[in-house]
Amino acid sequence: MTTPTPDDPQPAVPYGTPDAPRIAVRGEAHLEVDPEIARIGITVASRGKDRRAALDDLTRRNTTALNLIKTYGEAVERLETGAFSITPQLKEGRGERIHAHHGRVHITAELTDFTALGELTTRLADLDLTRVDGPWWALRPHSPAHRTARQQAVREAVQRAREYAEALGTTLAALVELADIGAENTPPAYPAAAGGRMRSMAYGAPQETAAAPLDLEPQRQHVHAQVNARFTMAPPQL
Repeated sequence: MTTPTPDDPQPAVPYGTPDAPRIAVRGEAHLEVDPEIARIGITVASRGKDRRAALDDLTRRNTTALNLIKTYGEAVERLETGAFSITPQLKEGRGERIHAHHGRVHITAELTDFTALGELTTRLADLDLTRVDGPWWALRPHSPAHRTARQQAVREAVQRAREYAEALGTTLAALVELADIGAENTPPAYPAAAGGRMRSMAYGAPQETAAAPLDLEPQRQHVHAQVNARFTMAPPQL
């Protein structure tokens, strides 16, 4: 066994020393803020006696829905087309006789103007063979609310460590470690939980006047942040 010389680096002591005691704390923050965006899902359907008729009808209905959404301009931050399908419907009985074809295409729209959201969802639901799901409320990934929550969690960790040090009649000396153990926004996922969903399907029933816009109340978003912090403090007089 070799004896370490004074010039050899000394191994780190994980739990501090009597001359530099360590204190470990957790800081947490919980914020409730207004959402920044709302998503709705639109499903456009069609039906035809043959594949081409179903496809042509679906193309027409899809164009109508997209054009309507685009009339809201900057209120719509993102517009995406998802799954598309044309499915044959088999007639009951022997053999594989096709009775009709069904078409379907899914659209997702993301809005930042919640006043326009209520009007748009109503107008979309008023279209023939169109289903609307949502809204799903959310914050943007880089929302300032996440930064605010993280900063509050750090401040709480420092404050908690100071309170422990004061209880020992001493003060903090230095920060040794700060670990982010999770900062996340927890709105209802897509699809949303019960209570955050609106569904409607229009089947082309004659209507004398346009339906009144829906009054949609934005769902408050909960933002959480947690940090672990380790400090050294001046040796207390016990």
